[in-house]
Order: sequence, then C-alpha cells, then structure tokens
Amino acid sequence: MNTFLIILLVLAMLAALVSLIRGIVAFLQSTRMDLESGGEGATEMQLKQNKMMFARIKFQALAIVIVAVLLAVNSGAN
Repeated sequence: MNTFLIILLVLAMLAALVSLIRGIVAFLQSTRMDLESGGEGATEMQLKQNKMMFARIKFQALAIVIVAVLLAVNSGAN
C-alpha cells in the first residue's frame, strides 16, 4: 500500500511541476502589448496561464491528500 501511495505522490508532484513550468512559459510568452492592452477580454496566453496555475494548485492539493493518507495508514499500523 505504501509503495502505491508513494508512486501516486511522485506522479502528483511531477504533474504539479509540469503545470508550473507550462504556466511560467505561458507567462513569459505574454507580450508587453498583451499586458498593456485595454481590451475587454483576457488573451489566449493569459487564459493558458490561469488554466496551468489552477491545475498546479489541484495537483499540489492531491499530493497533500496523499501525504495525509500515508501518515494515517502508517500511524494506524503502530
């Protein structure tokens, strides 16, 4: 059980890292014109940034839940 949870934890951490990197890349691709434009809607890159950062938060939360389950399983075994 521990091995399975640890594998899930590593996968969740990797997914959070990939989401973070993709969000940063989308942020860097936003041009000054995109940031200074007085347009009413968000640009495609801004929407991608938001999507990636929200995904990062979800994967971090999943990793925290997996750690809590690991702690609960291991403290119950004693």
